[in-house]
Amino acid sequence: KIIMKKLDNILIIIFHLINVVLISIYLYPGSIFGCFLYQDCNLQPQITRDFLISSNHFYAFGLFSILGIFAYRNSNKINILIKYLFIISIILEMTHIIIPQREFEIKDLFGNILGVLLITFIYKIKKKYV
Repeated sequence: KIIMKKLDNILIIIFHLINVVLISIYLYPGSIFGCFLYQDCNLQPQITRDFLISSNHFYAFGLFSILGIFAYRNSNKINILIKYLFIISIILEMTHIIIPQREFEIKDLFGNILGVLLITFIYKIKKKYV
């Protein structure tokens, strides 16, 4: 039990560190990944093709939500976390309206929200029936 509590605390710390990284990537004027991978800060790497929503954004917020929900699964703050995930998925994309070399795109916003929504839905179903 003590080991699980320590593991949960480590996961929470990792979640918060990833949160800082995600916010930094979103607020950077250009593509950090493009800078490193292609030596072109205007080029955004694409993991898979988009289909109605941005796949990159879906993957990023899906993984971020998995980490957050797993880290806080035994906490009474899980509902606050889920609200936070939805809020940050919207606010970060909205900041692209004012950040140079970034553009607000509705498919990115929907990718963010759908990533959070799918993981939250799976968590709620698992919690209720398993």
